[in-house]
Amino acid sequence: MKWNKMRKSIITRWLLGVFSIVVAFVIAAVILLCGLLNSYIENSIKEQLPSYVDVFEGLKNSSEADFREAAVNLTENFEFMDKVKVVVFDSQGKMIASTEGLTTQENASLNPEYKSALSSKQGMASWSGIDAHKNDIMATTVIIFNKDGNVKGSYRYIISKEPYKKTVTTYNTAIVLIGLFMILVSGISGVYFIASIVRPVRDVTSAARKIAQGELDTRLNDTGSGEIGELCDTINFMAEELGKTETLKNDFISSVSHELRTPLTAIKGWGETVNMSIGYDDATVKRGIDVMLTETDRLAKLVEELLDFSRMQTGTLRVNMTTISISNVLGEVVGMYEELAKQQGLAITYFPPKADVMIMADRDRIKQVFVNIIDNAVKYTSNGGDVIISHVTDEQNIRIIVSDTGAGIPESDIGHVKEKFYKANNSVRGSGIGLAVADEIVGHHGGSITIESKENVGTNVTVSLPIKNMESEETNEEQMR
Repeated sequence: MKWNKMRKSIITRWLLGVFSIVVAFVIAAVILLCGLLNSYIENSIKEQLPSYVDVFEGLKNSSEADFREAAVNLTENFEFMDKVKVVVFDSQGKMIASTEGLTTQENASLNPEYKSALSSKQGMASWSGIDAHKNDIMATTVIIFNKDGNVKGSYRYIISKEPYKKTVTTYNTAIVLIGLFMILVSGISGVYFIASIVRPVRDVTSAARKIAQGELDTRLNDTGSGEIGELCDTINFMAEELGKTETLKNDFISSVSHELRTPLTAIKGWGETVNMSIGYDDATVKRGIDVMLTETDRLAKLVEELLDFSRMQTGTLRVNMTTISISNVLGEVVGMYEELAKQQGLAITYFPPKADVMIMADRDRIKQVFVNIIDNAVKYTSNGGDVIISHVTDEQNIRIIVSDTGAGIPESDIGHVKEKFYKANNSVRGSGIGLAVADEIVGHHGGSITIESKENVGTNVTVSLPIKNMESEETNEEQMR
């Protein structure tokens, strides 16, 4: 398990992938350069040698009688004898002259390249290898023919490769060291670069694990720059937003718990009162039943809101579209709140459309939207205030405006009131999800909700919904006929 984890790590993958390719490439380059250098130096020697011994081409013009004398003169006066050894042989292959003197006796036929030179069209052949004295040499034999094409003699020039081998070794060592330096630099820079990625990634992983475990105050301090810095900033932003969401969620749970406890307490209290008043105080019994029914409706509304919110979160909120009259829906909702408005000392005014406006919508869902909006308007408007429901229509949309003269919404909260769990004012009853559900429902209908508010002045909530095109509908029906 540990090996699999190491094998999948960035450093291991880089070592097995990129770095191994770099090492292989450098090694191949070193081998190739060394080979090219050796070849270049050897070819350079081969090209330079003839220029040293071209004076011996004069042996071709000497007579057979003068051949020995000419060979001796040339070897004795050879100016490059410190660089090249030259040996001259007669027609029988016997050595007759040498730049090093006749201290040893050599026979041309014993030289490895001699037979090849005899059979060559150019009368010349070369050989490289270790001689009898264990020296690494390069030798070339040139056959000299007389006018009849018979062998008059030959000369052989030899150069030792030992001095050049030292040069080659020096250059090869330099190339190898440069290659090793490149591998070392590549390795160090690569490890440093990978570490600069891995370290913050590990920090991000650690921070993300802490955040996942509920430590939402975790932050990455050294965010750096570039993509890693952007990732760190995103993690910090995510933690901050999760912290806000967690706070809102806790406030939501607290608010919902309070909202559930209040009607349950009222139902339980009045239930006990009714139970004790049966047969003794009919007025109290009736009042208690009315209160319990009212609180039960309030509970049912809250539960329905929670269910709709759950459906919204899971993407299973559905709407059943039918043709409905928006005027009828608004009339029903306004009628629901007229008595409550009177009890709170509010004036609720509704200006219905002059002509019946038809829309394609889910009647219950659209009614739920206006219940939430008008309920908020009534809740947040104090005694003596006004709640006005009006409308504006054009060819494509109807906009229903719910205005109140209530507490208003602070400017800093307007952009958040449609978010889940958010409540601008925790002192007023409510779950904090009503507007979020309403906005989701209206969005499913192809409409929108906009909110304008000024603190301590009032709020305007505008619901825009597309109007059903009756003329287009009739045209389609005629075409179908």
